[in-house]
Amino acid sequence: MRPLARWCLRHRLAVSGMWLIVLVATFFIQSVTGSHYATSTKLSGTPSAGAASLLQQAAPSQSGDSEQIVFQTKARTVDSPAVRANIQAMLGRVARLSSVSGVTSPYSSAGARQISADRHVAFAIVNFTKDANNIPSAEATRLVRLARAPNSASLQVDVVGAIAASTNPTSSSSTFIGVGAALVILLIVFGSILPALLPLLSTAVALVSALSIIGALSNGLSMASFTSQLCTLIGLGVGIDYSLFILMRTRTGLRHGLSLEEAVTTSAATAGRAVLFAGVTVCIALLGMFTVGIGTLSGAAIAASIAVGFSVLAALTLLPALVGLMGRRTLTRRQRASLARGETDVPDASRRWSAWAAWVQPHRVVLAIGALSVLVALGAPFLSMRLGTADYSVDPTSTTTTTYRAYEMLVRGFGPGFSGPLQLVAPTSSAADEATFAKVVTAASHAPGVVTTVGPQYFPAGPHHPAVALAEVYPTGSPQAVSTSQLISRLRDSVIPTAVRDDPDLQVLVGGQTALADDLASQLSSKLPLFVGMVVALSFVLLMVLFRSMAIPATAAIMNLLSAAAAFGVVVAVFQWGWLASLVGVTNTGPISPFIPILMFAVLFGLTTDYEVFLVSRIHEEWLRRRDNSAAVRIGQAITGRTISAAASIMTVVFFAFTFTTDRTIKMIGLGMATAIVIDALLVRTVLAPAVMHSLGKANWYLPRALDRRLPHLALEDGTGRGVDAAADESAQEPILTGV
Repeated sequence: MRPLARWCLRHRLAVSGMWLIVLVATFFIQSVTGSHYATSTKLSGTPSAGAASLLQQAAPSQSGDSEQIVFQTKARTVDSPAVRANIQAMLGRVARLSSVSGVTSPYSSAGARQISADRHVAFAIVNFTKDANNIPSAEATRLVRLARAPNSASLQVDVVGAIAASTNPTSSSSTFIGVGAALVILLIVFGSILPALLPLLSTAVALVSALSIIGALSNGLSMASFTSQLCTLIGLGVGIDYSLFILMRTRTGLRHGLSLEEAVTTSAATAGRAVLFAGVTVCIALLGMFTVGIGTLSGAAIAASIAVGFSVLAALTLLPALVGLMGRRTLTRRQRASLARGETDVPDASRRWSAWAAWVQPHRVVLAIGALSVLVALGAPFLSMRLGTADYSVDPTSTTTTTYRAYEMLVRGFGPGFSGPLQLVAPTSSAADEATFAKVVTAASHAPGVVTTVGPQYFPAGPHHPAVALAEVYPTGSPQAVSTSQLISRLRDSVIPTAVRDDPDLQVLVGGQTALADDLASQLSSKLPLFVGMVVALSFVLLMVLFRSMAIPATAAIMNLLSAAAAFGVVVAVFQWGWLASLVGVTNTGPISPFIPILMFAVLFGLTTDYEVFLVSRIHEEWLRRRDNSAAVRIGQAITGRTISAAASIMTVVFFAFTFTTDRTIKMIGLGMATAIVIDALLVRTVLAPAVMHSLGKANWYLPRALDRRLPHLALEDGTGRGVDAAADESAQEPILTGV
């Protein structure tokens, strides 16, 4: 690390120029290629995926996305001549869109059930030849514009569906709010505008470059629609934090009288090393999402790892170059004046953090029990987490959100289940199969939790596919309701097997977007234990190699799991139970997105391990110098306390700023990660971790000799550039901490 920092410092203009070239080149590439993020998720090996595959082969017009154009009248009924003429003209224009395969009008015989009992609400079904992922944004916007054209004081028209949802307005203010709040904290920490801008500048260059590459890659890799926002959220948080850790260590070296080159290279050899390992840990946690087997999640993991990688690279190369350009102006005017007077005996830790670290040691048991109690209490709601894809009732209620208004009209006219019908799909080869399928549809229509069924329809066999039968089932509950999940299980486990008893070879599948969402939640839930175990195991090995200890990685894993559980508990309380929901703009509650546990755990475990690395690496330095565990823990906590609290404050405000976005998934992640960082900084790193390390004593540093011989050794350096082990004897008698 030291040679790299020295080279970047000495060639600061060249390094800055290279980063500028990277920024311009990546931005140009992305502007040429554009981006293409997935608005829905494809599954394989599930009943809903099998149903979709059958329809794709036999009835392409039925296999793409389906949108519902919902309209409501106030005075006249929907079948009055004026309303009918207006709606039919609009549906004719929609039918001419290039990706539309057909429109089922409520005024046709096929759509007779699409008019409500009071004749004031109706809907048309628009079928597309492609899924929502492959519909260009321009065509999605045109669909909504054409559909809503007849709107008037007496007629309301809106659209509900994945394509329409992609046109709902999104908020980009969260990024600016987060950056603004981070700048305020940096100004407080550094006391001067120039050093406060350095972490922001380094992060901005890295993040824009990374987002440009990610946008270009999205054309070839399947990435979830929230990927760019997720990368912005993570990139801002880790980028500013990593630069902050390195810059604060550099400023400390300058204040101790080191030359600019010595301060920069020493910072790279200590804080830079910690940043590198922290970044590797985050990337390992993110890439663990490959174990889940969902393409859009794997793409998001790659993208987020790119954002983290660029942030680490910028902190280790661009930041030293920028520090070289600024020189001693990275210090405040008062600090430079003090240095000019020869005052270099500056304490590494503030009096408050030194006093707190000294107070934790004798009160470690009480503090540890108290911290654990708070973590358990916050994590209790996690036990009630229900995974599922929320319906359009949780969309923003603003006047520009067409999906929410259309959903509300459907609920008023027909019931909540009409926004997400289930599909019954079966391959047929004979008249007997068709008769059995009709029996299945009849049985489904009488099943508890079903309002009505539509169909069946029969599609002929082709060269490479069998004939296919299709029917739709409208549940009484909304797509996100527990009753709808129960209905899907009931149809698969009892209704269909009973109805096909006389024709057991007929395979009837339950599909549709609602069933796909239910299958997605089940698949992700089943993979979660494997994912968690893999991430914990890899981070355990990494920390064991880094700190030559069994106890430190074990306690870190437990504490990180507790932090994650507490964050999940807060998310459940707010988004599922509705506690304090208005504080983050949640208007309606619903299940937790099935992506949330995977995404949040990957990011949170990586970031909380970051703070473990930053804290324990400093403690480890002191342990190797003095071989006194109590002194090492006290000194390490006192020295890193201000830095970790400042970094945590920045991460918290950046993450919390993303609760102002309109994307529910990103809103959940923002609140969950902000909560986890606050918990980790205030309880875990400030109280629980040092209390446990004080209690374990020298056992913190125990590693079996046989294992020690087999593990690779990582070179740790002290501030002089020599190995810490070599300097340990000389420094054993040095004062423990100036100012303590």
